[in-house]
Amino acid sequence: MNSHIFLGTFFVYIALMIGFGWWVSRHSRGTGDDFLLGGRSVPLFLTIGTTVATMVGTGSSMGAVGFGYSNGWAGALYGIGGAVGVLLLAICFAPVRRLRFMTMSEELSYYVGANRIVRNIVAVLIYLACIGWLGAHILGGGLYLAWMADIDPNLAKIIVALGFGVYCVIGGYMAVVWTDTIQAVVLFFGFFLMAGLALVEVGGFDGLTAGMDIAATGFLGIDKIGGLPALSLATVIAVGVLATPSFRQRIYSGKSVGSVRRSFLITGALYLAFSIVPAIIGMATHALNPDLDNSNFAFPFLATEILPLGLGLLLLVAGLSATMSSASSDALAGVSTLIRDLYVLATGRTPSARHVVLYSRLALIATIGLALLFALTSDNVISYITKMISTVLAGMFVCGILGRFWPRYNWQGAVATLVGASITSLLVIANASWSAFWGNPSIPAVLVATLGGVVVSLITPASRVSNDEALARLNQERERMEHAIAPVLAPGPSSLT
Repeated sequence: MNSHIFLGTFFVYIALMIGFGWWVSRHSRGTGDDFLLGGRSVPLFLTIGTTVATMVGTGSSMGAVGFGYSNGWAGALYGIGGAVGVLLLAICFAPVRRLRFMTMSEELSYYVGANRIVRNIVAVLIYLACIGWLGAHILGGGLYLAWMADIDPNLAKIIVALGFGVYCVIGGYMAVVWTDTIQAVVLFFGFFLMAGLALVEVGGFDGLTAGMDIAATGFLGIDKIGGLPALSLATVIAVGVLATPSFRQRIYSGKSVGSVRRSFLITGALYLAFSIVPAIIGMATHALNPDLDNSNFAFPFLATEILPLGLGLLLLVAGLSATMSSASSDALAGVSTLIRDLYVLATGRTPSARHVVLYSRLALIATIGLALLFALTSDNVISYITKMISTVLAGMFVCGILGRFWPRYNWQGAVATLVGASITSLLVIANASWSAFWGNPSIPAVLVATLGGVVVSLITPASRVSNDEALARLNQERERMEHAIAPVLAPGPSSLT
């Protein structure tokens, strides 16, 4: 495919997305809730669209397909883990929509009496995690664009960051969910079409597995990668969905509890059906070209080899834009935390309603700039980022589960959970034999975090703050962002418990 045609098409696409973001911003009431959460009224079909696009993003277009290229049917583990995570979100956490949280920091602190220590720790971890995710998305998308358009990798990273950054800054959350939904339709059906054409090209399932290592052609490639590493891979993807702030934003912004639950159940079923598709595409690419230098380019290679020019071009641009849609979701989640939680940590109060949109746009520019700087100074950090993010998210996952379903859980237990998960994950990463045994740190981190949270909660005093009191504290503090009231919060209930 001609690199100039691809780059020109991509620029036209970005211009359309920026124009759409501007149009969305003109139909917004201009409040903080509108900009960061779509006015908390995102309908079912948009919640499905934005969730599918976030899941069928960098991980599926480059990660799962590349993993299938190297490890056969094990490429389906990404989709299986993601589907389990979304279905558990629907079952366990959709009801928190009625509590009107704005950030995951609020939610996790609510479970332990609106404790400020827990909220501050989680807020810092979330923001660092979002910077890390953004850096990975910019790096992955930049490598993708550089390979397809034959341009300098650093220039490609800047283009990717500007591409999603501009329409995100202009249009806010609603621009993101609408563009996500458009991309999801193209990607979801495009992936199935590509898989079908790939099977025809290689001569069916027999041709698909003919050139693969025999161990990779068994059930989920378990013989190739090992049973425990396979479980760890599916687990870390599920934990990521359950603990990533951008997925929580889908809950907070949904129209109702019922709408959120139905959208996640539908998304989980769709993604479970989709899970086999990246493995087929990766294996077909291996059959056609077993000598790719980088397995991450299996997806664009196949799109350029077997699809008609127009369709291949559309799918490649949509694949790159899906990477950017994942990035924009993480950027908004990070900015919500920065404006709602870290601003309070630094100043002792929330920003006033009339400043929230302006501050959010400035925070988006700063956040994307930090992530771009990180990506510009890195060339091989995707595996590092994955480990760092799993280190952060394992503790937040356990905090959410214990807090949601165990009333005895307290703030001391939450701190033990967060610290225990991070330390355990870092120890596993530092020990090569442990890493080889587990595959990744997710399972031991979750186990230690759970044990630490339970033990410490039981040996320390139970929280004396009721759920109603905790929610009232959070609502009182957030009110200044939603209504023009007194400029300074009175000290009191929102302080440490």
